Amino acid sequence: MQLYDYFRSSAAYRVRIALNIKGIAYEPVPVNLRTGEQRLQDYLAVNPQALVPALRLPGGELLTQSLAICEYLEETHPEPPLLPAEPVARAQVRSLAGIVACDVHPLNNLRVLQYLVRELGVDEDAKLRWYRHWIERGLDAFEQALAAQGLTGAYCHAGGPSLADVCLIPQLFNARRFDCPLDAYPQVLRVEAACARLPAFADAHPEKQPDAG
Repeated sequence: MQLYDYFRSSAAYRVRIALNIKGIAYEPVPVNLRTGEQRLQDYLAVNPQALVPALRLPGGELLTQSLAICEYLEETHPEPPLLPAEPVARAQVRSLAGIVACDVHPLNNLRVLQYLVRELGVDEDAKLRWYRHWIERGLDAFEQALAAQGLTGAYCHAGGPSLADVCLIPQLFNARRFDCPLDAYPQVLRVEAACARLPAFADAHPEKQPDAG
């Protein structure tokens, strides 16, 4: 498999974690979002959305969108699972993942931040307020959802690291990059500490990627 990747892309980070959890070897193909490589014709032929990640399968098929890729990995490599077997628990894990992947991340994506600055003339201070506002709203909801579910295990779901953890950890990396305060989220920080002890998460960290330099 080939993973079109950018070391600081939280969506690509999710897929790296999922691949590692599943024990699937892959070849990273870096796409530098900061220099605009995603908008070059060669990459647009891979993904017309000009986004990462994209996963090239051994048969040549190409998958895009991080959640769709993670679901594919879950269906084709079911062990260890990213989703619990029980339907309500599966929905709860997907809901937690959606808080990050569907509600927070799209508003704070690099292309959105660039549009705020380049097209709308937003200054750096206002851009940071925007970013931190949506992080806070999302983590507030995530923290409350963890507490409401009454889970006291190490991860977002008692059965082990799940799709929710796969989405949460990259978002916390971004939160720290933008100096977002996290002290109000003890449940979230508990999950983060547990995930940090797992090689699947540690090896997917942006600083360990070949394009991190």
